[in-house]
Amino acid sequence: MPDISFNEAKRKLSLIVMTKILVFGTFDGLHEGHLNFFKQAKKYGNRLMAVIARDLTVKKVKKRYCYKSERKRLNDVMATGLISKAFLGHLDDPYRRISEIKPDIICLGYDQKIFTDKLKKEIKKRNLKIKVYRMKAHKPKTFHSSILKHVRHLQNTK
Repeated sequence: MPDISFNEAKRKLSLIVMTKILVFGTFDGLHEGHLNFFKQAKKYGNRLMAVIARDLTVKKVKKRYCYKSERKRLNDVMATGLISKAFLGHLDDPYRRISEIKPDIICLGYDQKIFTDKLKKEIKKRNLKIKVYRMKAHKPKTFHSSILKHVRHLQNTK
């Protein structure tokens, strides 16, 4: 039997076993930081899925509306080519999609806080076995949504 590298063995095994990775967020104005987040998450498996925050959920949690509609944000995420499938979140239960999708792994953004404080408790409550990883920051002083929002605001006031 010929020797193969670990990476080649992992690649061949991934063709047989589908590992589902789930990310979630607002993704209002995709930027290089989001794309890097998706690429980091994708390294954990072969099927990356995203849950996009609903407009009303964003308004309730962040006390502001998004620049883009939930449908536009979902389409933008899919257009990256990095996501296998994207869903809108549920208005009544932010964790319900996790039960429906049953991912093997959830990847969180380096600064993601909303709905993450109870995540492990919710996973356990729903009798799911999901690993949770936090991704590394990618140029956080340049590609952070709040900084880019401020830049957009400055550009609009000229």
